[in-house]
Amino acid sequence: MTQATARQSPTTSEGDIADAIAATRATFESRRTSPLSWRRAQLRGLERMLTEHADRVHDALLSDLGKNATEAHLTEVTAVVQEARLLRRKLRRWTKERRRRTSPLIGTSRASIQRQPLGPVLIIGPWNYPINLVLVPLAGAIAAGNTAVLKPSELAPASSRLLAELVPQYLDPTAVRVVEGGVDETTRLLEEPWGRILYTGNSKVGSIVMEAAAKHLTPVTLELGGKSPLWIDDSVSIKSAARSIAWGKFTNCGQTCVAPDYVLTTRRVAGELARELTAAIEEFYGAEPRLSPDYGRIVNERHAERLAGLLGAGELVTGGDVDIDSRYVAPTVLVGVSREDAIMQEEIFGPILPIVVVDDLDAAIDVINERPHPLALYAYTRRRRVKKALSARTQSGGLTFNTAVAQLSVPHLPFGGVGNSGMGAYRGEQSIRTFSHERSVLHKTRGVDSTRAVHPPHSRWKERVVTKASTRMLP
Repeated sequence: MTQATARQSPTTSEGDIADAIAATRATFESRRTSPLSWRRAQLRGLERMLTEHADRVHDALLSDLGKNATEAHLTEVTAVVQEARLLRRKLRRWTKERRRRTSPLIGTSRASIQRQPLGPVLIIGPWNYPINLVLVPLAGAIAAGNTAVLKPSELAPASSRLLAELVPQYLDPTAVRVVEGGVDETTRLLEEPWGRILYTGNSKVGSIVMEAAAKHLTPVTLELGGKSPLWIDDSVSIKSAARSIAWGKFTNCGQTCVAPDYVLTTRRVAGELARELTAAIEEFYGAEPRLSPDYGRIVNERHAERLAGLLGAGELVTGGDVDIDSRYVAPTVLVGVSREDAIMQEEIFGPILPIVVVDDLDAAIDVINERPHPLALYAYTRRRRVKKALSARTQSGGLTFNTAVAQLSVPHLPFGGVGNSGMGAYRGEQSIRTFSHERSVLHKTRGVDSTRAVHPPHSRWKERVVTKASTRMLP
């Protein structure tokens, strides 16, 4: 099979799309997804699907992104299995009705919050983690009691085909459907009303998704990325930090939405950091990363050409090699990059790491704050005042100290952006919240009906009673 044939995007017919929409809607309306036993069975099916076909997942990711098996297993298989297991173990606790205090004005009564599924949801996945970023949200949607239509990325065709084949074998085929294709199929899906749409990708398409959702007042969760900055100072081991940064940046060939996009540091640190990053790259991938089985590839030739166009800023420290035909861009470090250079005007989303020299932490914070809020903000420092300043004076989807990308391994931390980097979040219990409506429930029980105090005709006595009761309502 030729490379062109292997990477041809699969599609789903209009009839099959209509059938997927109708089936998931009918299944949800039948209330078959409500029992916790059904939800647990689906989550177990998701675990089995990935553990029993891990090798096929590895092969698909190798075809789409050049991922080695170890990286694929950690970031795509294990991540989904752990999420499904966590949701299954905590399902009763995270979905149970929660009691709340009631009001003296009502008298004898009880109040609670009930988490209800939203209905059929649409999950539109990206190409950079084409298994993880479709199935982790799906696990949350299932746990909350929803049905779902999955739209994998057409730019990762091997992974899309695999999901289309395996999902109906392991999950309820009337409750979870896969629709393959590109812009036309996605546009068709966005014409429908959904309980929620979760989209992972870039801000331009995110705006299109949000505009389409607005026609039906459909709630959206957008995971959009952005330029995630990294501050490093001389209070840490530069050698140790460089290895951590290199791993976070060059995993998946830099095609990670929370990868460090650029480094901010002082002139005193910049030179040493550049040298240690060069050493870490050689340690990880050898003197010729092109030959390393552990180094991936850019998703397609168009993105490789885009990345090649970003080179030329600052001083090249290491890397810089590009082979468009083989989708290879070397792990690259640039030092002395200007804030006005083209590479600083867009999310890099590839294996190029610019180092921007600033005078001090205050100047670094100014650089961060003059740009849209990033999905992730990193800092390598042991200084408490630096941590406090970054916590208090910046905004980002997440804030991580002294490691990079590893925050995604903590399932109890919600994952999501703010502003231009997205809206809403999921992972762990936050997934249940995202894919549920929290309905307020009030039961008026037998006994005194205190609402009589506010019934006409009104009097000074009733006013005093209401005022006193209102004061007692305060926490």
